[in-house]
Amino acid sequence: MDRVSTTYDCREGSSEAVDAAVRALRRGELVVLPTDTVYGLAADAFSPEAVGKLLEAKGRGRDMPTPVLVPSQRTLDGLVDIVPPAARELVEAFWPGALTLVLVHAATLAWDLGDTKGTVAVRMPLDPVALAVLEQTGPLAVSSANRSGLAPATDAAEAARQLGTAVEVYLDAGPSGEPVPSTIVDLTGERPRVLRLGALSLEQLRAVVPDLEGPA
Repeated sequence: MDRVSTTYDCREGSSEAVDAAVRALRRGELVVLPTDTVYGLAADAFSPEAVGKLLEAKGRGRDMPTPVLVPSQRTLDGLVDIVPPAARELVEAFWPGALTLVLVHAATLAWDLGDTKGTVAVRMPLDPVALAVLEQTGPLAVSSANRSGLAPATDAAEAARQLGTAVEVYLDAGPSGEPVPSTIVDLTGERPRVLRLGALSLEQLRAVVPDLEGPA
């Protein structure tokens, strides 16, 4: 039987769309959803099979592990044994928003996001549709909604052109705007370090954490 994808227009009210997305994610299927940066391809973070589907849909290997989106700042404490003070300060200043933090995840977590070497890249998005889904599912493995090597999708239609029926549910909230990625800060070393500049500048980050190292 051929797979079928369904697109929901979240601009007309999102409760039915969110419920459909949550059901699909709980079955281990993939969902495309808006975020406050570009559109994201989402899977259940605690289902290795679902994360495997995500990597296959993108044409991406395990050497590029999948980031995780969370519904609240509190969720971070369930994923990480020790949250460094600098991470707390950055979270208070920039979450929800376009800041991804790389931290050492709790050793007890039963997940497989790829070859993470014990770390997780985690973010709380600002988008209301994404947050509504996350509030019901908990942490989701979410990568940009595109095939590897192609530009990230800035609307649901472009995501569908690239990913097709590998995705069960597409949530359409209109164009995402400029495709600016989140800024990534690594907090696994002795000093916090920027891995990628994006929506947040080095000046904005250093206003909160002055000893932050810039990108190499």
